[in-house]
Amino acid sequence: MKHTDIKEILNNGEYIGKKVTVCGWVRTARDSKNVAFIELNDGTSLKHLQIVIDKASGMEYDPNALRLGTSLKVTGTAVEARQAAAEINAESIEILGECPLEYPLQKKRHTLEFLRTMPHLRGRTNTFNAVLRVRSVLAESIHKYFQDRNYVYVNTPLITGSDCEGAGEMFQVTTIGYSDKYKNSDEYYADDFFGKRAGLSVSGQLEGEMAAMALGKIYTFGPSFRAENSNTPKHLAEFWHVEPEVAFAELPDVIAMAEDMLKHVIRNLLDTCPDEMQFFDDHFEKGIIARLEELISHDFGVVSYTEAIRLLEESGEDFVYPVSWGCDLQTEHERYIAEKVFKKAVFVTDYPKEIKSFYMKQNPDGKTVAAVDLLVPGVGEIFGGSE
Repeated sequence: MKHTDIKEILNNGEYIGKKVTVCGWVRTARDSKNVAFIELNDGTSLKHLQIVIDKASGMEYDPNALRLGTSLKVTGTAVEARQAAAEINAESIEILGECPLEYPLQKKRHTLEFLRTMPHLRGRTNTFNAVLRVRSVLAESIHKYFQDRNYVYVNTPLITGSDCEGAGEMFQVTTIGYSDKYKNSDEYYADDFFGKRAGLSVSGQLEGEMAAMALGKIYTFGPSFRAENSNTPKHLAEFWHVEPEVAFAELPDVIAMAEDMLKHVIRNLLDTCPDEMQFFDDHFEKGIIARLEELISHDFGVVSYTEAIRLLEESGEDFVYPVSWGCDLQTEHERYIAEKVFKKAVFVTDYPKEIKSFYMKQNPDGKTVAAVDLLVPGVGEIFGGSE
Protein backbone atom coordinates (compact mmCIF):
# COMPACT_ATOMS: atom_id res chain seq x y z
CA MET A 1 0.00 0.00 0.00
CA LYS A 2 1.19 3.49 -0.75
CA HIS A 3 2.36 5.41 2.31
CA THR A 4 5.14 7.72 3.53
CA ASP A 5 7.86 6.68 5.96
CA ILE A 6 7.56 8.39 9.34
CA LYS A 7 11.26 9.27 9.18
CA GLU A 8 10.65 11.29 6.02
CA ILE A 9 7.84 13.28 7.60
CA LEU A 10 9.86 14.05 10.73
CA ASN A 11 12.99 15.04 8.79
CA ASN A 12 11.50 16.97 5.87
CA GLY A 13 9.51 20.15 6.42
CA GLU A 14 8.13 19.86 2.88
CA TYR A 15 5.34 17.61 4.16
CA ILE A 16 3.90 20.31 6.43
CA GLY A 17 0.42 21.27 5.23
CA LYS A 18 0.14 18.25 2.93
CA LYS A 19 -2.09 15.21 3.20
CA VAL A 20 -0.09 12.06 3.91
CA THR A 21 -0.71 8.41 4.70
CA VAL A 22 1.42 6.60 7.27
CA CYS A 23 1.43 3.04 8.57
CA GLY A 24 2.85 1.76 11.83
CA TRP A 25 2.29 0.28 15.26
CA VAL A 26 0.84 2.05 18.29
CA ARG A 27 3.52 2.71 20.89
CA THR A 28 1.42 4.77 23.31
CA ALA A 29 -2.05 6.32 23.32
CA ARG A 30 -3.89 8.90 25.43
CA ASP A 31 -7.62 9.49 25.34
CA SER A 32 -9.69 12.35 26.71
CA LYS A 33 -13.14 13.82 26.20
CA ASN A 34 -12.31 16.03 23.23
CA VAL A 35 -9.11 14.66 21.75
CA ALA A 36 -7.05 11.47 21.55
CA PHE A 37 -3.34 11.08 20.84
CA ILE A 38 -1.51 8.12 19.34
CA GLU A 39 2.27 7.72 19.17
CA LEU A 40 2.91 5.74 15.98
CA ASN A 41 6.18 4.08 14.97
CA ASP A 42 6.89 2.30 11.68
CA GLY A 43 10.48 1.24 12.39
CA THR A 44 12.11 3.83 10.13
CA SER A 45 12.99 6.11 13.04
CA LEU A 46 13.61 5.90 16.75
CA LYS A 47 11.24 8.84 17.12
CA HIS A 48 7.48 8.36 17.05
CA LEU A 49 4.94 10.36 15.05
CA GLN A 50 2.03 11.79 17.01
CA ILE A 51 -1.43 11.23 15.56
CA VAL A 52 -4.05 13.72 16.77
CA ILE A 53 -7.73 12.71 16.73
CA ASP A 54 -10.05 15.71 17.11
CA LYS A 55 -13.32 14.20 18.30
CA ALA A 56 -15.22 17.35 17.34
CA SER A 57 -14.41 16.66 13.69
CA GLY A 58 -16.87 13.77 13.67
CA MET A 59 -14.33 11.34 12.27
CA GLU A 60 -15.35 7.77 13.03
CA TYR A 61 -12.73 5.34 14.31
CA ASP A 62 -12.59 2.06 16.17
CA PRO A 63 -11.61 2.60 19.84
CA ASN A 64 -9.34 -0.46 19.49
CA ALA A 65 -7.09 1.78 17.39
CA LEU A 66 -5.78 3.18 20.68
CA ARG A 67 -4.65 -0.23 21.89
CA LEU A 68 -0.89 -0.69 22.34
CA GLY A 69 0.70 -2.73 19.54
CA THR A 70 -2.16 -2.30 17.07
CA SER A 71 -1.16 -1.87 13.42
CA LEU A 72 -2.71 1.21 11.80
CA LYS A 73 -3.03 3.03 8.51
CA VAL A 74 -3.59 6.74 9.13
CA THR A 75 -4.38 9.46 6.61
CA GLY A 76 -4.35 13.11 7.56
CA THR A 77 -2.61 16.47 7.28
CA ALA A 78 0.94 16.96 8.53
CA VAL A 79 1.23 20.04 10.74
CA GLU A 80 3.94 21.60 12.86
CA ALA A 81 4.08 20.41 16.47
CA ARG A 82 5.34 22.08 19.63
CA GLN A 83 7.53 19.20 20.81
CA ALA A 84 8.32 17.50 17.51
CA ALA A 85 9.04 18.34 13.88
CA ALA A 86 5.53 17.32 12.83
CA GLU A 87 2.33 15.57 13.80
CA ILE A 88 -0.69 14.31 11.87
CA ASN A 89 -4.23 15.63 12.23
CA ALA A 90 -6.05 12.40 11.46
CA GLU A 91 -8.84 12.29 8.89
CA SER A 92 -9.17 8.50 8.69
CA ILE A 93 -7.80 5.58 10.68
CA GLU A 94 -7.87 1.97 9.51
CA ILE A 95 -6.90 -0.94 11.72
CA LEU A 96 -4.61 -3.25 9.74
CA GLY A 97 -4.00 -5.67 12.57
CA GLU A 98 -5.58 -5.81 16.01
CA CYS A 99 -3.50 -6.47 19.10
CA PRO A 100 -4.71 -8.54 22.07
CA LEU A 101 -4.99 -7.09 25.53
CA GLU A 102 -2.34 -9.59 26.63
CA TYR A 103 0.29 -7.88 24.43
CA PRO A 104 3.41 -8.20 26.61
CA LEU A 105 5.28 -5.03 25.59
CA GLN A 106 3.92 -2.16 27.64
CA LYS A 107 4.86 1.51 27.78
CA LYS A 108 7.37 0.93 30.59
CA ARG A 109 10.98 -0.04 29.91
CA HIS A 110 11.64 -3.77 29.87
CA THR A 111 14.82 -5.49 30.96
CA LEU A 112 17.03 -7.22 28.41
CA GLU A 113 16.44 -10.46 30.30
CA PHE A 114 12.69 -10.12 29.72
CA LEU A 115 13.14 -9.19 26.06
CA ARG A 116 15.28 -12.28 25.56
CA THR A 117 12.09 -14.29 26.08
CA MET A 118 10.30 -12.27 23.38
CA PRO A 119 12.53 -12.53 20.28
CA HIS A 120 9.55 -12.15 17.95
CA LEU A 121 8.47 -8.84 19.49
CA ARG A 122 11.58 -7.18 20.91
CA GLY A 123 12.35 -5.46 17.61
CA ARG A 124 9.46 -3.11 18.42
CA THR A 125 11.19 -1.74 21.51
CA ASN A 126 13.35 1.38 21.36
CA THR A 127 16.34 -0.66 22.48
CA PHE A 128 16.30 -3.16 19.65
CA ASN A 129 15.07 -0.57 17.17
CA ALA A 130 18.26 1.37 17.91
CA VAL A 131 20.53 -1.70 17.98
CA LEU A 132 19.31 -3.04 14.64
CA ARG A 133 19.53 0.36 12.99
CA VAL A 134 23.08 0.93 14.26
CA ARG A 135 24.16 -2.51 13.05
CA SER A 136 22.72 -1.70 9.63
CA VAL A 137 24.62 1.59 9.42
CA LEU A 138 27.85 -0.05 10.61
CA ALA A 139 27.58 -2.78 7.99
CA GLU A 140 26.92 -0.25 5.22
CA SER A 141 29.85 1.88 6.39
CA ILE A 142 32.24 -1.08 6.44
CA HIS A 143 31.26 -2.11 2.93
CA LYS A 144 31.55 1.47 1.65
CA TYR A 145 35.00 1.92 3.18
CA PHE A 146 36.43 -1.09 1.38
CA GLN A 147 34.49 -0.66 -1.86
CA ASP A 148 35.67 2.94 -2.20
CA ARG A 149 39.27 1.68 -1.93
CA ASN A 150 39.01 -1.01 -4.61
CA TYR A 151 38.68 -4.00 -2.30
CA VAL A 152 36.69 -6.96 -3.61
CA TYR A 153 34.01 -8.41 -1.31
CA VAL A 154 34.50 -12.18 -1.13
CA ASN A 155 32.02 -14.67 0.32
CA THR A 156 33.68 -17.56 2.13
CA PRO A 157 32.08 -20.88 3.16
CA LEU A 158 30.27 -21.14 6.49
CA ILE A 159 30.58 -24.94 6.48
CA THR A 160 34.21 -26.01 6.30
CA GLY A 161 36.65 -28.72 7.22
CA SER A 162 39.46 -26.34 8.20
CA ASP A 163 40.08 -24.72 11.56
CA CYS A 164 42.23 -21.81 10.46
CA GLU A 165 42.73 -20.61 14.05
CA GLY A 166 44.10 -24.00 15.06
CA ALA A 167 42.29 -23.99 18.40
CA GLY A 168 39.94 -26.90 17.70
CA GLU A 169 36.92 -24.92 18.94
CA MET A 170 34.56 -25.50 16.01
CA PHE A 171 30.87 -26.31 16.14
CA GLN A 172 30.37 -29.66 14.43
CA VAL A 173 28.00 -29.96 11.46
CA THR A 174 26.38 -33.38 11.24
CA THR A 175 23.19 -35.07 10.07
CA ILE A 176 23.54 -38.21 12.19
CA GLY A 177 23.85 -38.89 15.89
CA TYR A 178 26.83 -40.75 17.25
CA SER A 179 26.28 -44.47 17.82
CA ASP A 180 28.21 -47.37 19.32
CA LYS A 181 28.10 -49.07 15.93
CA TYR A 182 31.02 -46.90 14.84
CA LYS A 183 34.39 -48.28 15.87
CA ASN A 184 36.10 -44.91 15.62
CA SER A 185 35.55 -41.31 14.57
CA ASP A 186 36.76 -41.98 11.02
CA GLU A 187 33.93 -44.48 10.48
CA TYR A 188 31.44 -42.03 11.97
CA TYR A 189 32.47 -39.13 9.75
CA ALA A 190 32.61 -41.39 6.68
CA ASP A 191 28.91 -42.14 7.20
CA ASP A 192 27.99 -38.48 7.65
CA PHE A 193 26.64 -36.06 5.03
CA PHE A 194 30.02 -34.88 3.72
CA GLY A 195 31.86 -38.14 4.26
CA LYS A 196 34.35 -36.38 6.51
CA ARG A 197 34.41 -34.06 9.50
CA ALA A 198 32.83 -30.63 8.94
CA GLY A 199 32.12 -27.65 11.15
CA LEU A 200 30.96 -24.04 11.19
CA SER A 201 33.66 -21.64 10.08
CA VAL A 202 35.67 -19.85 12.75
CA SER A 203 37.08 -17.48 10.11
CA GLY A 204 37.11 -16.92 6.37
CA GLN A 205 40.78 -16.05 6.52
CA LEU A 206 42.34 -18.94 4.61
CA GLU A 207 39.92 -18.56 1.71
CA GLY A 208 40.44 -14.80 1.86
CA GLU A 209 44.21 -15.17 1.61
CA MET A 210 43.82 -17.30 -1.51
CA ALA A 211 41.52 -14.70 -3.06
CA ALA A 212 43.97 -11.89 -2.25
CA MET A 213 46.66 -13.72 -4.21
CA ALA A 214 44.51 -13.24 -7.31
CA LEU A 215 42.55 -10.05 -6.64
CA GLY A 216 45.10 -8.03 -4.67
CA LYS A 217 42.78 -6.50 -2.07
CA ILE A 218 39.77 -8.33 -0.68
CA TYR A 219 37.63 -8.40 2.42
CA THR A 220 35.23 -10.89 3.92
CA PHE A 221 32.33 -9.81 6.11
CA GLY A 222 30.03 -12.40 7.59
CA PRO A 223 29.29 -14.62 10.57
CA SER A 224 31.94 -16.67 12.35
CA PHE A 225 31.32 -19.30 15.00
CA ARG A 226 33.46 -20.20 18.02
CA ALA A 227 32.71 -23.08 20.37
CA GLU A 228 34.49 -21.37 23.25
CA ASN A 229 32.89 -22.10 26.59
CA SER A 230 33.78 -18.66 27.93
CA ASN A 231 30.92 -16.97 29.72
CA THR A 232 32.11 -13.39 29.31
CA PRO A 233 30.68 -10.36 27.47
CA LYS A 234 33.65 -10.55 25.07
CA HIS A 235 33.14 -14.12 23.84
CA LEU A 236 30.24 -14.96 21.54
CA ALA A 237 29.29 -18.25 19.93
CA GLU A 238 28.37 -16.29 16.78
CA PHE A 239 29.64 -12.90 15.69
CA TRP A 240 30.15 -10.91 12.50
CA HIS A 241 33.73 -10.80 11.33
CA VAL A 242 35.49 -8.25 9.09
CA GLU A 243 38.62 -9.74 7.54
CA PRO A 244 40.58 -7.76 4.93
CA GLU A 245 43.47 -9.44 3.11
CA VAL A 246 45.95 -7.42 1.05
CA ALA A 247 48.75 -8.54 -1.24
CA PHE A 248 51.96 -6.48 -1.28
CA ALA A 249 51.35 -5.05 2.20
CA GLU A 250 53.55 -4.92 5.29
CA LEU A 251 52.70 -4.47 8.97
CA PRO A 252 52.75 -0.62 8.87
CA ASP A 253 50.23 -0.79 6.01
CA VAL A 254 47.98 -3.05 8.08
CA ILE A 255 48.17 -0.66 11.03
CA ALA A 256 47.38 2.40 8.90
CA MET A 257 44.40 0.70 7.25
CA ALA A 258 42.98 -0.53 10.56
CA GLU A 259 43.13 2.93 12.14
CA ASP A 260 41.67 4.63 9.09
CA MET A 261 38.82 2.13 8.79
CA LEU A 262 37.85 2.27 12.45
CA LYS A 263 37.81 6.07 12.48
CA HIS A 264 35.78 6.14 9.26
CA VAL A 265 33.17 3.74 10.65
CA ILE A 266 32.83 5.52 14.00
CA ARG A 267 32.62 8.98 12.39
CA ASN A 268 29.91 7.82 10.02
CA LEU A 269 27.98 6.18 12.87
CA LEU A 270 28.00 9.32 15.00
CA ASP A 271 26.92 11.46 12.05
CA THR A 272 24.23 9.09 10.76
CA CYS A 273 22.68 7.81 14.00
CA PRO A 274 22.59 10.73 16.48
CA ASP A 275 19.22 9.73 17.95
CA GLU A 276 20.20 6.09 18.43
CA MET A 277 23.56 6.97 19.96
CA GLN A 278 21.93 9.49 22.30
CA PHE A 279 19.50 6.77 23.36
CA PHE A 280 22.43 4.49 24.22
CA ASP A 281 24.15 7.36 26.03
CA ASP A 282 21.04 8.11 28.09
CA HIS A 283 19.97 4.58 28.97
CA PHE A 284 22.90 2.16 28.67
CA GLU A 285 26.37 3.72 28.79
CA LYS A 286 26.62 7.30 29.93
CA GLY A 287 29.25 9.22 28.03
CA ILE A 288 29.61 6.75 25.14
CA ILE A 289 29.30 9.52 22.52
CA ALA A 290 32.03 11.62 24.16
CA ARG A 291 34.32 8.59 24.47
CA LEU A 292 33.90 7.70 20.80
CA GLU A 293 34.57 11.31 19.79
CA GLU A 294 37.67 11.28 21.98
CA LEU A 295 38.81 7.95 20.53
CA ILE A 296 38.84 9.14 16.92
CA SER A 297 40.27 12.60 17.68
CA HIS A 298 43.80 11.29 18.35
CA ASP A 299 46.39 9.41 16.37
CA PHE A 300 46.56 5.85 17.71
CA GLY A 301 49.71 4.87 19.57
CA VAL A 302 52.08 2.06 18.60
CA VAL A 303 54.17 -0.01 21.03
CA SER A 304 55.98 -3.31 20.70
CA TYR A 305 54.94 -6.28 22.80
CA THR A 306 58.37 -6.29 24.44
CA GLU A 307 58.05 -2.64 25.45
CA ALA A 308 54.47 -3.21 26.66
CA ILE A 309 55.66 -6.05 28.92
CA ARG A 310 58.37 -3.78 30.34
CA LEU A 311 55.79 -1.07 31.06
CA LEU A 312 53.53 -3.57 32.80
CA GLU A 313 56.36 -5.05 34.87
CA GLU A 314 57.45 -1.58 36.02
CA SER A 315 53.91 -0.35 36.70
CA GLY A 316 53.74 -1.57 40.29
CA GLU A 317 50.20 -2.81 39.64
CA ASP A 318 49.02 -5.98 41.40
CA PHE A 319 47.64 -7.79 38.36
CA VAL A 320 45.54 -10.93 38.79
CA TYR A 321 47.59 -12.55 36.02
CA PRO A 322 51.38 -12.15 36.48
CA VAL A 323 53.26 -10.53 33.62
CA SER A 324 56.40 -11.86 31.97
CA TRP A 325 57.79 -11.91 28.45
CA GLY A 326 56.08 -14.68 26.52
CA CYS A 327 52.72 -14.49 28.31
CA ASP A 328 49.54 -13.68 26.42
CA LEU A 329 48.15 -10.29 27.43
CA GLN A 330 44.96 -10.49 29.47
CA THR A 331 42.19 -7.89 29.44
CA GLU A 332 43.54 -6.24 32.60
CA HIS A 333 46.94 -5.82 30.91
CA GLU A 334 45.42 -4.51 27.69
CA ARG A 335 43.27 -1.96 29.48
CA TYR A 336 46.18 -0.76 31.62
CA ILE A 337 48.27 -0.10 28.52
CA ALA A 338 45.42 1.71 26.74
CA GLU A 339 43.90 3.56 29.71
CA LYS A 340 46.80 4.27 32.07
CA VAL A 341 49.86 4.45 29.85
CA PHE A 342 48.72 5.80 26.48
CA LYS A 343 45.26 7.08 27.47
CA LYS A 344 44.09 6.38 23.92
CA ALA A 345 43.86 3.55 21.41
CA VAL A 346 47.18 1.79 20.87
CA PHE A 347 48.55 -0.90 18.57
CA VAL A 348 50.73 -3.58 20.19
CA THR A 349 53.08 -5.20 17.68
CA ASP A 350 55.60 -8.02 17.30
CA TYR A 351 54.31 -10.73 19.63
CA PRO A 352 56.23 -13.89 20.60
CA LYS A 353 55.70 -16.48 17.88
CA GLU A 354 54.61 -19.12 20.42
CA ILE A 355 51.41 -17.24 21.32
CA LYS A 356 50.34 -16.28 17.79
CA SER A 357 49.03 -18.22 14.81
CA PHE A 358 51.26 -20.30 12.54
CA TYR A 359 50.61 -18.23 9.42
CA MET A 360 52.04 -14.96 10.77
CA LYS A 361 55.33 -13.78 9.27
CA GLN A 362 58.34 -14.40 11.49
CA ASN A 363 60.54 -11.40 12.26
CA PRO A 364 64.33 -11.46 11.70
CA ASP A 365 64.94 -11.95 15.45
CA GLY A 366 63.48 -15.45 15.19
CA LYS A 367 61.49 -14.91 18.39
CA THR A 368 58.59 -12.71 17.33
CA VAL A 369 56.11 -12.42 14.48
CA ALA A 370 54.78 -9.38 12.60
CA ALA A 371 51.46 -9.41 14.43
CA VAL A 372 49.40 -6.54 15.80
CA ASP A 373 46.48 -6.08 18.18
CA LEU A 374 44.53 -2.86 18.65
CA LEU A 375 43.74 -2.02 22.27
CA VAL A 376 41.02 0.51 23.09
CA PRO A 377 40.31 2.20 26.46
CA GLY A 378 37.33 0.72 28.26
CA VAL A 379 37.32 -2.40 26.12
CA GLY A 380 40.70 -3.97 25.49
CA GLU A 381 41.47 -5.76 22.23
CA ILE A 382 39.07 -5.17 19.34
CA PHE A 383 41.28 -5.95 16.37
CA GLY A 384 43.98 -8.45 15.49
CA GLY A 385 46.06 -8.80 12.35
CA SER A 386 49.45 -9.64 10.93
CA GLU A 387 51.75 -9.44 7.97
